[in-house]
Amino acid sequence: MDRPVAAPLGATARPIAIAHWLLAVAGLVFLMVVVGGITRLTESGLSITRWDLVTGTLPPLSQAAWETQFALYQATPEYIEINGPAGMTLESYKFIYFWEWFHRLLGRLVGLAFAVPLAWFWIRRAIPQGYRPRLLALLALGASQGALGWFMVQSGLADRTDVSHFRLSAHLLTALFILAGLVWTALDLRQLAKGNARPARLVGLSIGVITILFVQLLLGAWVAGLDAGYITTEWPLMNDAFVPAGIDWAMGPLYTLTHDPFLLHFLHRWWAWVAVAALVVLARRVKPVDRRASIAIHSALGVQILLGIATVMSGMNITLAVLHQAVGALLVAATAWGTHIIGRAK
Repeated sequence: MDRPVAAPLGATARPIAIAHWLLAVAGLVFLMVVVGGITRLTESGLSITRWDLVTGTLPPLSQAAWETQFALYQATPEYIEINGPAGMTLESYKFIYFWEWFHRLLGRLVGLAFAVPLAWFWIRRAIPQGYRPRLLALLALGASQGALGWFMVQSGLADRTDVSHFRLSAHLLTALFILAGLVWTALDLRQLAKGNARPARLVGLSIGVITILFVQLLLGAWVAGLDAGYITTEWPLMNDAFVPAGIDWAMGPLYTLTHDPFLLHFLHRWWAWVAVAALVVLARRVKPVDRRASIAIHSALGVQILLGIATVMSGMNITLAVLHQAVGALLVAATAWGTHIIGRAK
């Protein structure tokens, strides 16, 4: 067995401080995911029709400014076809505007919470050797989220009443990837502070578990983007059948697999059990090394399954649906923790 090599720490390196900072940023990203879920479930995502990086930091501050924003929204297909005929007022518009504005504001805060301390640690030469490229990559991914979010919103401003479920899934999965990357890097730095300079690596089991979980998260994002959660309130059956009768294969298998809400809902609820099996194996593998990580995986997994079932049976109750997305993010973080443990150099 190889001995841990000496950690490449200079006199000014502060791996523990950086790890704590990264975990704090991970907490903000988690909050972003939760608010993003609220924004989606309240149909607020298309309420702001422009991407003003600086001036958009503040909401409208006068009646005239509110009326201008509302007029821009009234030109969108979502208002023309759905909210306009339903009698949306300016006061109702202010509600959906708030959630989209708050989601964007949090994105700006996450960017500052990462970029400013990164610059400070960089100037102070506190970043251990080999970690600068990784931190820059996380910064670039975070910056890309703003552009990806606007790319998603644009898909619903012209020819459709909602955003593309492909773009929505890319936006959500990128956020979860950033969350996992922050947790993984923080854990690497904590190990570095203990004298283990070799970063953890992905082993075969980890790759398999991550792939299975990725498929489940992708299916969940597509279900959300297509409002497929609303097609039934039954579990385990779907509209009195195990395989729902509404699946339409007329456009071909590939189109149906990526667009049909009945099929995607069906796949999401049953692929979940494949994810359960994979994550239980991971948790059992981790338990002898760190029981806390095993408990975290089992707990997040169990709660997530119960919330998924309850969300469907409640007819997509917004509180349950938001909690389902929130615990999904916690499950990603717990999985990152578990795969990091079994990937540590010995």
